[in-house]
Amino acid sequence: MSVTAIWALIALAGIPGGILAGYFLRKTWAVREAQSAEAKASVVIDEAKAKERELLIKAKDQAIKIIDDVKKEEAARRQELAHLQTRMEKRESLFDGKLLELEAEKKTIADKSVKLDEVKAEVIKIKEDQFQKLEKIAELSRDDAKRVLMDNTESRMKEELLSRIRKIQQLGTEEVEAEARKILSTAVQRVASNHSTETSTTVVDLPSEDMKGRIIGKEGRNIKALEQLTGVELIIDETPDSIVISGFNPVRRHLAKRVLEKLMVDGRIHPGRIEETIEQVKKEMANDMKKAGEEAAYEVGVAGLDPKLLQLLGRMKYRTSYGQNQLRHCIEVGLLSGAIAEELGANVAVAKKGGLLHDIGKAIDHEVQGGHPQLGYEIMKKYNLPEEVAYMSIAHHEDSPKTIEGCVVKAADAVSGARPGARKGTYENYVQRLDELESAAKSFPGVDRAYAIQAGREMRVFVKPEQIDDYAAVKLAHDIAQKIESEMQYPGEIKVTVIREKRVIEYAR
Repeated sequence: MSVTAIWALIALAGIPGGILAGYFLRKTWAVREAQSAEAKASVVIDEAKAKERELLIKAKDQAIKIIDDVKKEEAARRQELAHLQTRMEKRESLFDGKLLELEAEKKTIADKSVKLDEVKAEVIKIKEDQFQKLEKIAELSRDDAKRVLMDNTESRMKEELLSRIRKIQQLGTEEVEAEARKILSTAVQRVASNHSTETSTTVVDLPSEDMKGRIIGKEGRNIKALEQLTGVELIIDETPDSIVISGFNPVRRHLAKRVLEKLMVDGRIHPGRIEETIEQVKKEMANDMKKAGEEAAYEVGVAGLDPKLLQLLGRMKYRTSYGQNQLRHCIEVGLLSGAIAEELGANVAVAKKGGLLHDIGKAIDHEVQGGHPQLGYEIMKKYNLPEEVAYMSIAHHEDSPKTIEGCVVKAADAVSGARPGARKGTYENYVQRLDELESAAKSFPGVDRAYAIQAGREMRVFVKPEQIDDYAAVKLAHDIAQKIESEMQYPGEIKVTVIREKRVIEYAR
């Protein structure tokens, strides 16, 4: 047997032994490990039990503390509740006492009310008995006695009341008139715009009678062309060396006048030349109107107006009212309005602009249907003027303007028209106004006679003394003044004097 085989046999014989040795070694190691783990587990369990005992002790201590705190809070709440209950009992006791007192007072008041009703009934009965005795003694009923008493009182107090009314009216009128006179006089002195009275030109002077024939032309061709192109009527009569221009539009009348004057200077009068001259004069007048409007705005101190509005304002240069040139009137109203507004503390800019343009509607009222106040308002609104300025066109014809600037423009308009020499009227208009004044006064009952004196500035009214007493005379003067103010148009003011006179005549023989 070889050596290798021997070693192989030895190896095969040693394998089971090695396995048995490894098994016993592993088992021994496992037992030792198990014993070690049990020991550690036992230690951990002991430690956990110790911590558990500590936690239980702490929890018991905490619970005991919480229970003590709760007991203390409960005791405090019980004490507070006891205090509140005590207070409520005291209040309830006081309330019961007050309630008893109120019941007692209520009963006392009820008893007094019953007694007062009894006393009142007794007083009323005594009063009725007294009235019956008085009526029996006086032989008058209560209403009759009251009427007699009132009549006697009125008759005694009438003179005193009348004198007091007169005194109050006189004092109020004097104060208002003095203040108004001061403001207006200051404004007029500051403006001081002198101007002469102008009238619309309707008569053209001719160099000779032969010129009439040349103006008429062959078969009337020249005069027909003039009338058709200018829109006026030429009246050629027996009046020497003059032609009358008739038409409602003052601008057209002035156009015709200037055309005739240019034709007479030129000497060539025929339809073609007439048409050329009319176009030339229209351009000249348009420039004159624009220039006049600009100068008027500059004189019053108004800026920022639309050029077309200034053109319309310049048209007023060729219009007159009662002989007063309307452009000069507008300028004067603008200046007066500014001065018065400054005195009163009103809006000076609105017053000036509104015063200058208050009659702007008269520039087109011959061409457009409607009154000049409404037309003027529409024109100013068209050119984007503020409402307070456009309102001035209407305000100066209202009885009571809505704004202080409206009152200022109305006053300035009246001052400008009422200036001595500013306007002139015809004899027929003057007589008609006097008749209207006298008729207005005679329309009241009890008026005997009425006279308009001092060119219509004063009314003297004589009343029937048996129908109008002193108190009624005061009322009559006020009513007549109100009627004249509401129904008539006049410059300035009219003084109304009511005269009550009773004459008793007897003869001794």
